[in-house]
Amino acid sequence: MESYGLEKLGITTPNVYRNLSPAVLVEKALERKEGVLTDTGALAVNTGKYTGRSPHDKFIVDTEGVHDLIDWGKVNVPTTRETFNAIKEELIKYLSAQEEVFIFDGFAGADPKYTRKFRIVNEQASQNLFIHNLLIRPTEEELKNFGDADFTMLVAPGYKCDPEKFGINSEAAIMIDYEAHFIIIAGSAYSGEIKKSVFSTMNFVLPVEDNVLPMHCSANMDPETGDTAVFFGLSGTGKTTLSADPARKLIGDDEHGWSDNGIFNFEGGCYAKCIDLKEESEPEIYHAIKFGAVTENVILDPDTRKPDYADRSLTENTRVGYPVEFISNSQIPGYGGIPKVVIFLTADSFGVLPPISRLDRNAAMYQFVTGFTAKVAGTERGITEPVPTFSTLFGQPFMPLGAEKYAQMLGERLDKYGTQVYLVNTGWSGGPYGTGSRMKLKYTRAMVTAALNGTLNDAEFVHDDRFNVDVPQSCPNVPSEVLNPRDTWADKDAYDKQADRLAEMFVKNFAEKYPNMPKEIAEAGPKAK
Repeated sequence: MESYGLEKLGITTPNVYRNLSPAVLVEKALERKEGVLTDTGALAVNTGKYTGRSPHDKFIVDTEGVHDLIDWGKVNVPTTRETFNAIKEELIKYLSAQEEVFIFDGFAGADPKYTRKFRIVNEQASQNLFIHNLLIRPTEEELKNFGDADFTMLVAPGYKCDPEKFGINSEAAIMIDYEAHFIIIAGSAYSGEIKKSVFSTMNFVLPVEDNVLPMHCSANMDPETGDTAVFFGLSGTGKTTLSADPARKLIGDDEHGWSDNGIFNFEGGCYAKCIDLKEESEPEIYHAIKFGAVTENVILDPDTRKPDYADRSLTENTRVGYPVEFISNSQIPGYGGIPKVVIFLTADSFGVLPPISRLDRNAAMYQFVTGFTAKVAGTERGITEPVPTFSTLFGQPFMPLGAEKYAQMLGERLDKYGTQVYLVNTGWSGGPYGTGSRMKLKYTRAMVTAALNGTLNDAEFVHDDRFNVDVPQSCPNVPSEVLNPRDTWADKDAYDKQADRLAEMFVKNFAEKYPNMPKEIAEAGPKAK
C-alpha cells in the first residue's frame, strides 16, 4: 500500500489511507469501535479523559526566528526544540506500530491568496473525519497537485507522554514549532485541539507574512446586498447560534481573516456546542447533525440512539463537527466583503450590561483587547457567584502575537472602512445569574438584525457613563424596558452595586494587562467609582 510520503517522516505503518470519503471513514470508525451512529446517522464519539482543550499542555517551540514575535507568558508557554523533537520521535514510533493511519490533506483559508496547506496524520478514523469536516476539502484535481504541505500535524491520542521524562505537565502535549512548520498532538482525543492548532498557526502566519487580521469570530452576509458582518465572542456567548441566521448566508462560525479584499473563512466546517440544543431555537445546527457529522460526548439513549442534548453527565462542552454545507444557507466559497458591522458578544452573568450598545472606535479597541464574558455559578466546582473572564481579543489561547499587534490591525480597518461596532450582551437581565433570567434569543436576534440592516441607526441613543457605551432607547420587536438593564431590576440599589463592581473589574483588568495601551483607548472603557 502507498505510504503517501510518510516514509520521509519515518512513519512505516503498513496501511495508510489518504483523504477517504466520509462514508468510508465512518465505516472505519465503526469497525475500530471508535464510536456509534446516532438515530440520524451522525457518528457519536466519547473523547475520554479530555472533554475540552487542555491549556496547561499547550506549548510553542522557542526558537531564534520566533522568540521576539511571540507574546510569552501563561498562555503562550515556551518549550525547547529538543523536547519537541523527542516527543515527535516517540509519536513517529508509536504511529509506525499501528496497523493503519489516516491522512487528510486540506486547506485553511478560503481566499486562495492566503490559503495554507495542512497535512493531518491521524491515529483515529473518527478524528480524520472530524478534520475532513472542519478544513476546506480539496477537489480531486487539487488533491492530485497538492504537493508538500505548508504545515504537518501528527495526532495520536493513544500515545501517552511521560511528563517527568519530557519536563511537561501531563500525558498530553499540544506543541507547535512555527519555524519547522510542524505540530504534534499527543494524549488527547478531544478533536478541538486539532482545529485550534490550525487556528493558532494561521493567527501567527497571516499577520506576520500577509498583513491579514485573524479573528476568533463567526461571519455572515446579506444574500441580496452582500453586506457582511462578523461576530466575536467566547464560548457560550452565542457566536455560532447568532451567525446561523436563516435570513443570511453563513460564511463561517468560528475563524476568519480580514484582508484588504474582505472576510474569508479559515475553515470548511463548523464546530458547534450541543448542550441544550433544541430544534425550535437552533434549527440549522439541529438538522446539521446527520450522516457525516461527528458528535463528541453527546449521550445517546441506548435503545433508540437518540441524543439527549440536555445530558451533562460527561461534560457541559458537548460538540458537533460538520461541513459548512450542512447549513442550508452557507456561503461557498467562504468569503464576503469588508464587514459593515462588527458585533462583540458577551454573556454577562452579573446582569448589568445593556443588551446592545454602540461603541466608538476607541471603545471598540478597548472591548476587543478586553474580551469580557462571565462564568456562572454551578458551571465549575467552587464557583458560587458570577466570575468575570477577560480573554484578550475574544480568543487569547490562540493568539501567539502580542495583543497590541492584533488591536492595531483592527483599529486600522475600522478607520479605513468606517465599520460600525456594537457590544451585545446575551447574558442575564433583571438580576444576576440565579435571580434574573437569560436574555431571550428572539430579542437578541431582533437587536442584531436591527444593527445589521441599519434600522438601529434611527434610534435615540443615551450614553451610559459607567460603562462608557451608547444605549439605544428603542429597537423593533424588543420591549423598550429591556434595553436599559437598570430598569429590569426590582432593586435599583442592588443593580448599582453590581454594576459598579463589574466596572471596577474592567478597570483593574485593563490596568494590569495593558499598561502601555494608548491613553485614548484606556479612557474609552468603563469608569470605576
